[in-house]
Amino acid sequence: MSDAVSYKKQGQVALLTADNPPVNALGQAVRAGLVEGVARAGADPDVKAIVILCAGRTFFAGADIREFGKPPLPPSLREVHEAMEASPKVIVAAIHGTALGGGCETALASHYRVAVPSAKIGVPEVNLGILPGAGGTQRLPRLVGVERALEMVVFGQPVAAKKAKEWGLIDEIVEGDLAAAAVTYAERLISQGASLRKISDIAINPASAPAEVFLAMRARIAKERRGYFAPECCIQAVEAAVRLPFVEGMKKERALFEECMATTHSRAQRYAFFAEREVGVIPGFGKEVRARTVAKVGIIGAGTMGGGIAMCFANAGIPVTVVEMKADALERGLGVIRKNYEATAARGRLSAEDMERRLGLIAGSLDYGDLKDADLIIEAVFEDMNVKKTVFAELDRVAKAGAVLASNTSTLNLDEIARATSRPQDVVGLHFFSPANVMRLLEIVRGAATAPDTLATALQVSKTIGKVGVVSGVCFGFIGNRMLFEYGREAELLLLEGASPAQLDKALYDFGMAMGPCAMNDMAGVDVGALVRKAHRAELPNEPTYYPIADKLYAMGRYGQKTGAGYYVYPNGSRTPQPDPVVEAVIVEEAKRLGIERRAVSDQEIVERCIFAAANEGARILADGIALRPGDIDTVWLTGYGFPVYRGGPMFYADTVGLAHVVKAIDGYRARYGAVYWPHAPLLEKLAAAGKTFASWREVM
Repeated sequence: MSDAVSYKKQGQVALLTADNPPVNALGQAVRAGLVEGVARAGADPDVKAIVILCAGRTFFAGADIREFGKPPLPPSLREVHEAMEASPKVIVAAIHGTALGGGCETALASHYRVAVPSAKIGVPEVNLGILPGAGGTQRLPRLVGVERALEMVVFGQPVAAKKAKEWGLIDEIVEGDLAAAAVTYAERLISQGASLRKISDIAINPASAPAEVFLAMRARIAKERRGYFAPECCIQAVEAAVRLPFVEGMKKERALFEECMATTHSRAQRYAFFAEREVGVIPGFGKEVRARTVAKVGIIGAGTMGGGIAMCFANAGIPVTVVEMKADALERGLGVIRKNYEATAARGRLSAEDMERRLGLIAGSLDYGDLKDADLIIEAVFEDMNVKKTVFAELDRVAKAGAVLASNTSTLNLDEIARATSRPQDVVGLHFFSPANVMRLLEIVRGAATAPDTLATALQVSKTIGKVGVVSGVCFGFIGNRMLFEYGREAELLLLEGASPAQLDKALYDFGMAMGPCAMNDMAGVDVGALVRKAHRAELPNEPTYYPIADKLYAMGRYGQKTGAGYYVYPNGSRTPQPDPVVEAVIVEEAKRLGIERRAVSDQEIVERCIFAAANEGARILADGIALRPGDIDTVWLTGYGFPVYRGGPMFYADTVGLAHVVKAIDGYRARYGAVYWPHAPLLEKLAAAGKTFASWREVM
């Protein structure tokens, strides 16, 4: 037997136990062990049934994606499943943890399935830009019905054991020791003379899946999976299960799988998957660096950001005390939190009991002294250096020794904030993105004096509250907003040169951004951006912050959605942007004042200038040591700025179009606008000259 799969007999039942930490990925050794074990049990006259289960914390959580793009090593997962279905002995899959992707498909190739109550089962391959390639698209619709199979395959969300039982995806939910329960279940099947129930033998009645079912799903993905390649292939694969015999459907699934694998979309999505998992790896951090315990949290500020942060911790079961200076501000903030929870409960996403439990974890206070026992205190006040330094001086006075003091600043110098305390080693930046209870990104800013265990605590907290924590060094704007300045500046210049807000936004929306820069500014608040630029000019007076249209709109009191007018108008409280001739007149007047001759601007130029500006600054951020890896930069933009996952992030996208092309384009813009707006990024230029990509950036440093 393979070392990855053990074989044991218990009466008339053979137990095949996979042990391939950490998630029992279906690598070559596991696949070979399963085939060998099934054959051994099949040849043993004393064995009447086989149970397949996994050691550790989970059932097979998927294929070994490290093997993607490499020559296949036999046996393939399809060959494993063929051996299982062909077994003369009944096979029971015993599921705990998650049975995902290839793990779900392996369970489907078994004759019967049992699971513990906490188990989940699903086929999330679409999130990697591919589709289930080992029979998932063919067996699932035969077992649970076409519409449910479409939902699982196209959106990739796992199904909990209870629902899986209702759908017929698993046969029984078992309690207690899984191995013992699975053997008992197998013995019952033996005594009943249960058949070798092969899902591949089930016929689908085409009338159960009329064309309207697939049309409806296509309409849905056009809205919910805009721009992605794999979802349409998923639909076609499930269609094949309805229209074709099983063997022919499997061929179609394989062809569609290979088509997806060959796309830039899939490469980008797989890259993003690994990049997100690497962000928590900090060079030089060994096991000796341990996070501090965070059992109580304090938050300064009950505004939109402070309230959202409080919800993050309450959602994770951690008690929070929110401190405000005035009673009415505190009452208003706590009221907004309750309304947010009530809205979630009204949509059926939260029970009344859970809502009250979470609200019960959030306390309000007007006294800093009530934070004396907090393990972590997060400042979420106005983005003004003097205000923040005042807050931290007070926190230094009241916080217990060893408490982590965090600033939610989005741009300001964390080291200067830390110097307002006598313990800069305990200070770290925790830059949440709005709405904090929804957005996944958390920029973790490491100051010059931030202690290793302070940083480790911030990283652990990000995981606890379900955030993607990306470490940044100290600079104005950190990773995300520093790049956003360049992206947004080009958007402003393009408006002056001839693009309308609607054209600008549509071009970048069609590229895949969640929204264009004008709509984004209106949503975030034109006033917020203006105040950030004011701080930028004060801190870095020699760096350009060229946002003439935004500054004009701010001066006019057009702050965006909150005032009903910004780059667009929002009549009657609507959130749907409408073009406004007033703004067009402002743009034309400003262009005339600056001596800019307006012209037709192509969508290609819009995308290129905005995205390349961000990537160019990303290269400088990387070379400056502000970001640890190109993947960290891309993760920031994928999780916090609405960059399309199927393009991998600004740095990966630059790689895909070719760094030589990027540099040539930037050289042209530099010649037109000057180095002040298109500064040289030596790292980018070196990589382009060497014919390399950001993936090999260290080779030219």
